[in-house]
Amino acid sequence: MAKAVFIDLAGVVYQGDSLIPGSAGAIARLRAAGVPIRFLTNTTRTPKRLIAAQLQRMGISVAEGELFTPARSAVDWLAARGMSAHLLVHPALLEDFARCDGRGGEAVVVGDAGEGFGYDAMNAAFRKLAAGAPLIALARNRTFLDADGRLSLDAGGFVSALEYAARTEAVVLGKPSAEFFATALASAGCAAGDAAMIGDDAEADIAGALAAGIGTAVLVRTGKYRSGDEAAFDPRPSKVVADLAAAADWLLD
Repeated sequence: MAKAVFIDLAGVVYQGDSLIPGSAGAIARLRAAGVPIRFLTNTTRTPKRLIAAQLQRMGISVAEGELFTPARSAVDWLAARGMSAHLLVHPALLEDFARCDGRGGEAVVVGDAGEGFGYDAMNAAFRKLAAGAPLIALARNRTFLDADGRLSLDAGGFVSALEYAARTEAVVLGKPSAEFFATALASAGCAAGDAAMIGDDAEADIAGALAAGIGTAVLVRTGKYRSGDEAAFDPRPSKVVADLAAAADWLLD
C-alpha cells in the first residue's frame, strides 16, 4: 500500500460546487487506514484560503500542511530570491501574492487569468520578459473542465505564447513540475517510490507524477478525462479506474 497519497481536487474530489459521488468516503477510508494525504491542485483562479473553505463546506477537513497550490510555490520561489511579481493572474488570486514585495528584481508570474488575457496585459508581460524578467508559470495545463461541463482553454497556451515571443522558457511551479511533487513528498516524509498520485489529467497529474519518480499514478475517468487519454502521454497510468472511490479501494487493496 502507498505510504502517502496525493490527490488532485477539481475533477477528482469535486466538480464546480458539488462533490463527486464517493469522493468524501474515499478520503475518509484513506485517512482511517493511516495514509498521509496531500491535495495537489493546479487551480489558479481561486486563492488557497477559499479552496480550503470550499472543502470544509463539503465536509472535508484539510490541515494547513495538506494543501499545495502553485501560488504558494510561487510566493516561496520569489521570497527565496528577494523578488517581486508582475502578475498576470485571475483577480481572485491576488491575495495569495499580497506580501511579494522583494527588491531583487521582478518576475512575470502567469496563472489562469481568464478574461484578463487581453492584448494589453499579454504585451505588458512580454515587455517585462524582453527586458530580462524571468517567466514563472503557475501551471501550463492545456485545458480545464468549465462550469458548463465542456473543456475550456487553460493557461498553457498563453504561457507558450509568451515563451515564443520573448525567446525564453518558463519555470513551471505546479504539476507536472518535479519540484512541486518533491515539496509534497517532503511534507509527508515519504520517498517518491512509495507515494501514489490520483488525478484526472493524464499529462500533468499522471505522466508528471511518474516522471517525477512517484511510484504509482491512478487516472480517474471523471473531470477532464476523455476517452483515450490513458494512451496519449508517457509514462502511462499505473491504473485507470472510474473515480476517486475506486482509486482508493484499489490502493487500499
